[in-house]
Amino acid sequence: MVVPFAAGGAADTLARTIADRMRAPLGQPIIIENVTSASGSVGTGRVARAAPDGYTLGYGTMGTHVINGAVLSLPYDVARDFQPIALMSNTPLLIVARKAMPAKDLEELIAWLKANPDKASMATSGVAAPSYLAGALFQQKSGARFGLVPYRGSAPALQDLIAGRIDMMIDPPVSSLPPVREGHIKAYAVTAKSRLAAAPDIPTVDEAGLPGFHVLNWTALFAPKGTPDAVVTKLNAAVVDALVDPAVRVTLAGFGFEFFPREQQTPEALAAFHKADIERWWPIIKAAGIKAE
Repeated sequence: MVVPFAAGGAADTLARTIADRMRAPLGQPIIIENVTSASGSVGTGRVARAAPDGYTLGYGTMGTHVINGAVLSLPYDVARDFQPIALMSNTPLLIVARKAMPAKDLEELIAWLKANPDKASMATSGVAAPSYLAGALFQQKSGARFGLVPYRGSAPALQDLIAGRIDMMIDPPVSSLPPVREGHIKAYAVTAKSRLAAAPDIPTVDEAGLPGFHVLNWTALFAPKGTPDAVVTKLNAAVVDALVDPAVRVTLAGFGFEFFPREQQTPEALAAFHKADIERWWPIIKAAGIKAE
């Protein structure tokens, strides 16, 4: 399973948890290979070029399979060069900042950013990653100006945030919740309409003063285009089996991951969901003027 992001981040955590549980129904282990760079497009491209035999799988997200298609010049087509296997998770993001940030809540954070235009920095997990798109939209909706700093993944970005070398992030809970709980960074809001079950004390953006700033990042498993139907069916069954495992759900829910209902875990449901997300986000990305650098 190619994970196109750095080890230790949100993508890596979910991928390893699911892959470990898929071992039993498949009768063999799944090896995780972290292939980073270019907002996940390098690793995703490797999956597109792989033999369609079911032995190379790709961990996909809104970033790799929607945003990259709008902002990068790719040697593959995000809409047509992959075989959908199954949707895995749907996760809002957290607006977090370094521990020494003077703002006590989101409204104060926005006020501080406006009072210090172009002085603050927001880490992202890559140019055109969901966190980058979220940062650009945050500027539009809040009227604040700050620098967007792309990293190779959320794990190294979070390290700099904890160390105080960067000011803010809009990051998946799987990686940002632990340092929030340990008091290493501050959490201001969750980018969803409802609070996280794993962190009910953190307000939503609507409650905190930035209504409508909803950004959800989904994850899914893909195979190369042309993978046989029988192989797709077997792989889908293994993913679904992993997602209903109580231990897996408890582990991932503790990091803020939420799950799609069973009827949305089919290959057909992923294909429809993927198409709809492209149709939703590509016009927004174009309007925001987000381009790869």
